[in-house]
Amino acid sequence: MFGFSTLDLIALTWFVLAWAGYSALMEWSTLRETSLNYRMDRHRAEWTRRMLERDMRMLDGQIMGSLQNGTAFFASTSLLAIGGTFAILGSTEDVLAVFETLPFGIETSRAVWEMKVIGLLVIFVYAFFKFSWSYRLFNYGAILMGATPEAKDAKKKSAQAAADRVARMTTLAGRHFNRGQRAFFFALGYLGWFMSAWVFIVATAAVLLVIALRQFGPAAGHVLGEDAPK
Repeated sequence: MFGFSTLDLIALTWFVLAWAGYSALMEWSTLRETSLNYRMDRHRAEWTRRMLERDMRMLDGQIMGSLQNGTAFFASTSLLAIGGTFAILGSTEDVLAVFETLPFGIETSRAVWEMKVIGLLVIFVYAFFKFSWSYRLFNYGAILMGATPEAKDAKKKSAQAAADRVARMTTLAGRHFNRGQRAFFFALGYLGWFMSAWVFIVATAAVLLVIALRQFGPAAGHVLGEDAPK
């Protein structure tokens, strides 16, 4: 179909299922409660509650600024990746000529190559939208932080509600950031398709294993222990 072999379609299906399945596991499954992301979301809520008790909130502003800067970096990187992908798409003949000289001798048609590149472009565009929206949500979080009552009113219900709004907004921003970063990770697996369908399958499995270990492995759990706020 469209010049792709049956193995190519199987590899692509595996890629989509791996990405979608991992995303569902991280965001809707009950297993997400043991993940590093979920634990950090609980610490976000604790951070905003502690913020209420501080008269001077420069530290909190610096934390929010670092979150925004990190998100802006990835959004900019996404734009560079999009530009690079367009450059590859515009130099298909040259790229194919180079690949044909490599020892493993990749053989593919121009149409198949360009569709693969377009698929990579779609991944980077998706990542850009996620990072840029995350950056915007962190901006909203900074505004909500500025609107929180002073420390003398920390015990009031309105102050607690304000802190919860900041926590929810930054958690939502973090969720979109994680989706964009996940797209970057799976883009690395997608690159294997330019070599062969088998490499695509193995690379996707490797990416899935690595990011799962990062979220559910013992290293992060050992650092946080069982001290995450309830």
